[in-house]
Amino acid sequence: MTDQHPGDRIELRGLSAVGHHGVFDHERRDGQTFVVDLVLSVDLEPAAVSGDLTRTVHYGELAEEVHAIITGDPVDLIETLALRIVSVCLGHEPVRWVSVTVHKPEAPIEVAFTDVTVTMERSKL
Repeated sequence: MTDQHPGDRIELRGLSAVGHHGVFDHERRDGQTFVVDLVLSVDLEPAAVSGDLTRTVHYGELAEEVHAIITGDPVDLIETLALRIVSVCLGHEPVRWVSVTVHKPEAPIEVAFTDVTVTMERSKL
């Protein structure tokens, strides 16, 4: 365990929505399901001791913010989508570090596959 990755975490897995991201016209037109997993490094002790929601991350509100990004303005690459989500997560004061994984299970690939993902990890300096 390092200072950048303390043991306290909030995880939000399987957040899904239909977005219109991709480089192909049919992806932009028809849309497809994107699934996002988040791991947030947060010192949870202040909220745990005080019972004060403002001393942690309101994961319900964060889920709505991520949903809005997925369903919002289209981007060509899921890397760009992941970076937008990283930025929103780090915008929450208590978040020290975040890992964002974007799944694109309906990617236009001509061979059998289960999932395509990109993962970005970033921390506050």
